[in-house]
Amino acid sequence: MLDESLLDTPDALAEADHRGLLRGAAEAGARVRTAVRLATEAGIPNLKPDGRPRAVLIAGPGTASAGVADLLGTLAGSGCPVTRLHPTGVAPAAGALRWELPGWVGSLDLLLVATADGTEPGLSLLVDQAYRRGCTVVAVAPAHTPIADAVEGVYGLFVPMATAPYEQDEPPAATAPGLLWALLTPMLALLDRTGLITAPPDGLEKVADRLDHVAQRCGPAIATYSNPAKTLAAELAESLPLIWTEGLSSGPVGRRFAAALAELAGRPALAAHLPEALLSHTVLLSGALAAGADPDDFFRDRVEEQAALHARVVLLRDRAGGALTAAPAARELALSHDTAISELEPEQGGDLETLAELIAVTDFAAVYLALASAT
Repeated sequence: MLDESLLDTPDALAEADHRGLLRGAAEAGARVRTAVRLATEAGIPNLKPDGRPRAVLIAGPGTASAGVADLLGTLAGSGCPVTRLHPTGVAPAAGALRWELPGWVGSLDLLLVATADGTEPGLSLLVDQAYRRGCTVVAVAPAHTPIADAVEGVYGLFVPMATAPYEQDEPPAATAPGLLWALLTPMLALLDRTGLITAPPDGLEKVADRLDHVAQRCGPAIATYSNPAKTLAAELAESLPLIWTEGLSSGPVGRRFAAALAELAGRPALAAHLPEALLSHTVLLSGALAAGADPDDFFRDRVEEQAALHARVVLLRDRAGGALTAAPAARELALSHDTAISELEPEQGGDLETLAELIAVTDFAAVYLALASAT
């Protein structure tokens, strides 16, 4: 159950936030600025690449690396294939993970390593393998870690990850707010230099400003009725979120939101892109998870009995309209099955700015849901 009274009690939220999640979400803009500074000190703005790589490969553990690969692949579009190298191993521990390069990788390709740990022997072996293939290597990881030594040893480019003082003793969770931007920002600056995506320094500064703006709108001191993240968290209580995305960059945001709900709040969620979601999730809206599937739910004891899980549509869009939109059909389908719908659209701005806003609001919502839910 969700304790909605806690959402509007900043002191209680702070007391429940043992992992520093709210602080991490609020610091996302500062994390971007720090990451830009570290990328500049590493020499990324002075790079003069010969052209675009044939392919970009991304390696690293957990949800954060997956999110970086997903976002970069979306932003790169058809300009260059972006592939995530999935780890193998008997356990999700740093010492057990291994990565392998595809057989076709060579000197025309670029390997990006993104990790918040930096102690993975498998990544060091991957870096050595890439060097023997003639593949260029760039890594973002905590400073003074084995992966930093491995990359510098093969004449690759190492960028220290932007970290906070409170993260020195314990690495953040893979979906912790702020971690994504610490790993992603240097990659954006790098691929801007290759011409693969557009992320100039002033554009990254606008991203940081937008993240700061969201932190002001969604902070713990802002009441639920005017706080989009708290409102979304309250709406998702006792529900199975069906996250429907529309627009170029909303797909990775929806998938990240589903991962954050699972890892931070322990809540299942399903993400799908419109208009395909209208077909793939129709049965979910008319089956046992439908809002009207349990007529006795109205008479249950709200204190003693756990609520039945019902589907709720969350519509994430990175553009506000247009002729080719499935949003009206999505609303009609949800309402025809008596299913509630939440909608989230960013304010006007560039692609990176709107992307940042969607990520930040959904990050805050996942954090509020985690803190206000009974465990």
